[in-house]
Amino acid sequence: MIWDWLLSPADPARAHDVGVALSWHARTMVLGWGVLAPSAVIAARYFKVLPGQKWPKELDNKTWWRWHWISQSLVLVLSAIGLGLILVSEQNTGAALLHRTFGYSVLVLGLFQALSGLLRGSKGGPTSRAADGSLRGDHYDMTLRRQLFETYHKLLGYIALILMIGAFVSGLWQANAPKWMWIFLSSWWLGLLFVAFVLEKRGWAFDTYQAIWGPDPSHPGNRMTRLKDKVQAPHSSIEPYSKKRDM
Repeated sequence: MIWDWLLSPADPARAHDVGVALSWHARTMVLGWGVLAPSAVIAARYFKVLPGQKWPKELDNKTWWRWHWISQSLVLVLSAIGLGLILVSEQNTGAALLHRTFGYSVLVLGLFQALSGLLRGSKGGPTSRAADGSLRGDHYDMTLRRQLFETYHKLLGYIALILMIGAFVSGLWQANAPKWMWIFLSSWWLGLLFVAFVLEKRGWAFDTYQAIWGPDPSHPGNRMTRLKDKVQAPHSSIEPYSKKRDM
């Protein structure tokens, strides 16, 4: 029957035998890196301006920001729990080198991402003035510090997601997971890729700077060459505008 096939391990020559610690290690990592982490990335890339938001009259909607940092904070907590579980598991000594390499690489990148967020610099601008009342800030002025942060934070975030897939695949194979787990996780990842593809094609990838302060050229970041190309504004309810690109 189909249920018997779904519940059977991927490799019939090996048993699917995992202890309590190892099984909960897998659950915490799947919830953290398989669900929360990619959803936080999608929120940060495609929901800086929400459907129905009257941009540029309505600016700096922080829904995406709250979801991004809260989700990523939970990912770190779940990662710490998952790491502790695997270290105390009796089956840890037999862990495959490939899975350990992927896993620890993802954890290191996750920790680096958290630290880099703390070092991103000041915000500035009309809604977050400096102590002297000026608009100066690393983000508002798009200082070199902020430009470097936006480059490596996004790049390393995407690399972490790619390595995460390697960690999951190698972990599923090592545990000889049943077929339904392979199908479920594969469908989930393909679904996320499809959602990202659709939102990208519809122009929902919105520049952070203009989502916060708008397209007015009086803002220093809007005069930079990084925003020089004309592209379609996200969501059909918003008129197209110029000098915008998501970095």
